[in-house]
Amino acid sequence: MNSTAAREQALAVAREQALAVAREQALDAAEDLFYGRGIQTVGMDDIRGASGVSLKRLYQLFPAKEQLVEAYLERRDIRWRQRLADHVDQCEEPEERIAAVFEWLRHWFAEPGFRGCAWINSYGELGATSPRVTAQVRAHKKAFKEYLGGLVADAGLPALLTDQLYLLAEGAMVTAGITRSTEPAEQAGEAARLLVKAALPPARR
Repeated sequence: MNSTAAREQALAVAREQALAVAREQALDAAEDLFYGRGIQTVGMDDIRGASGVSLKRLYQLFPAKEQLVEAYLERRDIRWRQRLADHVDQCEEPEERIAAVFEWLRHWFAEPGFRGCAWINSYGELGATSPRVTAQVRAHKKAFKEYLGGLVADAGLPALLTDQLYLLAEGAMVTAGITRSTEPAEQAGEAARLLVKAALPPARR
């Protein structure tokens, strides 16, 4: 490779790295603002001010605000589900792994700045008008339900228990988002334990 080609390649790599850094800065700012204030109250100029990324670069990365919202939800989904799995994986007993889901919800609800479920909030704001946002919300909820289904299957429990646990968890998220309390997780967790116990064969109760 001659010196000119090497220099051009180095510049291309530097540009890609700069774009990647700017993208993360924009997403960090978007997450703080969208989750903290609501999506529709935040404009791209607010993202520019909070992130330090120029409007030109912002629109280069995300040609429309809807795409920024989509990327924010997608990135948050990966982190949210990983945190949940890390907590649940600390338990070995199958029934305790199910209970750990609700324990983790309690920890999440207690975090400073908790404002409810980002996907439920986003759907409430934009679900009627944004197919991209709706797709992200449905994908996240589907993945969460499938995760619960895996825990139920691992515990050798009836598949129909998945829907019940899912509704308990989702109801706890909505209620906690309104009340800013950890009690919904505790109440849902107790209900989940009763459901699990009732579904166990007599010899395992």
